[in-house]
Amino acid sequence: MTSFETRITEDGSKTFYSSEFGETFHTKYGAKTEAEITYIKGCQIPEKIKYQNHLRILDICFGLGYNTAAAIDYILKENPQCFIEIIGLELDENVPIQALNNNLLNDWQPAIVDILKELIINKQVISPNFKLSLLIGDARDAIASLVEQNWQGDAIFLDPFSPPKCPQLWTVEFLSLVAKCLNQEGILATYSCSAAVRTALKLAGLKLGANFCIGRRSPGTLASYNERILPPLSLMELEHLQTRASIPFRDLSLRDTAEIIKKRREKEQLLSNLESTSKWKKRWFNPKKLRKLTDDNPS
Repeated sequence: MTSFETRITEDGSKTFYSSEFGETFHTKYGAKTEAEITYIKGCQIPEKIKYQNHLRILDICFGLGYNTAAAIDYILKENPQCFIEIIGLELDENVPIQALNNNLLNDWQPAIVDILKELIINKQVISPNFKLSLLIGDARDAIASLVEQNWQGDAIFLDPFSPPKCPQLWTVEFLSLVAKCLNQEGILATYSCSAAVRTALKLAGLKLGANFCIGRRSPGTLASYNERILPPLSLMELEHLQTRASIPFRDLSLRDTAEIIKKRREKEQLLSNLESTSKWKKRWFNPKKLRKLTDDNPS
């Protein structure tokens, strides 16, 4: 069984570090804050539950369970009449089990911890207030199954490891299936500001918007079929989508490894006539003060 190193983030909440991916599961600026701001606020859940009494959420890369915990906690406090349906996708069930065993969920009230405990152990929770499911396995298989069922949500939390580390879940093909699981007024939220990810979401038929920023120079991303409900991207961000960094990851068979997906993109970038990302950076940032962008795509 893989063991994860526990790290404390700046808001006092804890997260895990994955030696396999070389990344923490959450931003160092605050694991709990990221769940509440990037996903709950980003997907406009506070606004939605003012007029909806049934909310469907897809939590891609359930991980430690923070995003699902934050959603349940907020909705039950603000609109206890709202029926909550959440489907979580997670590759490695060892992750939430270790989070539970190491008390990483204890930043939420005991009732929320009890709900998450039942979900993690039994993979399903059904009550008068909610229906929760945790699907273990490759998210590429799970999302295809949800599309076949014509399942559509009001909110999608897209929270894999970064594109360079886990490109399988940031490809045009995967995100095209994810987009089919979003209803016409729904919102997809992610921490990523990668131009490649944003291009993939556009190719999936979604409109783009800026998400809230948690300790980053660049905001994350929102996507929806309804452009009017999204905060617009800045001119700088729009120009980033015209650079070689915007060339998306591809996985036609939805079976390729991370290395194959990355090498395919690298070859396409070498053949591209698009503007270089370095030229874009020089245009928008003072070269004397320029440090590496707080962007999860190094291209």
